[in-house]
Formats: sequence, structure tokens, C-alpha cells
Amino acid sequence: MADKVYADAKAALEGLTFDGMTVMAGGFGLCGIPENLIMALRDSGAANLTVISNNAGVDDFGLGLLLHTRQIKKMISSYVGENKTFEQQYLNSELELEFNPQGTLAERIRAGGAGIPGFYTRTGVGTLVAEGKDHREFDGETYIMETGLTADVSIVKAWKADTAGNLVFRKTARNFNPMMATAGKVTIAEVEEIVETGQLDADHIHTPGIFVQRLIQARHKKRIEQRTTRQAGDVKT
Repeated sequence: MADKVYADAKAALEGLTFDGMTVMAGGFGLCGIPENLIMALRDSGAANLTVISNNAGVDDFGLGLLLHTRQIKKMISSYVGENKTFEQQYLNSELELEFNPQGTLAERIRAGGAGIPGFYTRTGVGTLVAEGKDHREFDGETYIMETGLTADVSIVKAWKADTAGNLVFRKTARNFNPMMATAGKVTIAEVEEIVETGQLDADHIHTPGIFVQRLIQARHKKRIEQRTTRQAGDVKT
């Protein structure tokens, strides 16, 4: 087995980035995002990217960094979120956006990783989402066809990994990350801890190492997407 552990995010991306590539980036909001790999992708200078991700982070963090440098040509996502740059570039026709219902996006990624080219769903029937898509009737209900999604590179964030690339995700970080790990031609995982092969409980592994080609161990910031607090004295006793 080739060594999957790389020194840092820059080294892990070496030889993989190119203009026009498609990237899947795990995470939900700011939870479970591969922040170090995103920064390394920004520093690579790769342009005209198609990025598949639930949302695009915030203006100064996560995928928002790639929007700020205008490296993203198209987003395939389900949520604009708190990112004003994302919103403004879309409204100014500077950024292509393929909106997906969140469950449909998740299933498109899962299907791509499973080698399924397309599937039918009722979600989106009768809306803009359905325009131009194949419609079929099953048991008296109308469905639209959605296609599976794959990427040149998937970048994901996990909690633990062993040197064979087996991944364990923690709590909410187990969102889009596991399915994206299966749908990339090359998958890179950044993790908080790497242990020797055999030290992870096999029953606790979420993503088998067969899907993961490269690993880095990295520190992560605990960011809050939208902080809400109360003023002292607001609560009545």
C-alpha cells in the first residue's frame, strides 16, 4: 500500500489541480469543512472551478475564500447561506449556480459514488428545478430524473483516520463528507488525528480506506456561522 499521509494540504494537492476542474467539498455551513485544503486550493491558483458543496461558507472563511479570489465559475449547491459574496456574484451573473433541493443534492452525490448515472425523484416536480428534465410517471405520480455527480477531486474533513485511509467522522461533520469521499476520482481527507492501521475499531469506521487516496493531519478553527446572544437582564425570573 502506498503511503497516503502527506505533510500538509499543499503537498496533498500537488499534481491534482488544474483550471476547469470539478471539486466536491464536504461540510454543512461551517461544520466539517476541509478548511486547510480549501486554503491550499486557493493558493494553487486553479481557476474556473466547478464546486459541488451544500453551501459556500461565509465571506472570509471556507469556500468564501475561493469566491473572493473569483476562482469559482460554477456552484452546484442547495443553499446560498450567509455568504454575501456568493449572493452578489450570482445576482450579477458573475457566477453560475445550479440549485438543488438538499436531499436531491445528497442523493446525486451518493449515486455518483455508487456508479449510478441517474435516478427519479418527486422532489422538484412542478417547479423551476424540473425544467428541461425527463419526466416519468410511476404508480400515478410524476417524477423527474436527476443525474449522479462525481468530481475530479473530493476534499473532506474527518475526525480520525488510520494510515490506510479509513475514516471516522464525529457528530455533525458526518454530513456530506462520507458520500463525497466515494464520489471523487481522488479523495483527500484532512483529519484531527491519524493512528496506525488496526487501531480503529472496524465497527466504527464510516468510510473505508479504499475510497481515500491522500491524508493530512491539520488543526481546525471552531467557527460559528451566526452568533446569537442575549443582553444581560433579558430573561425574566
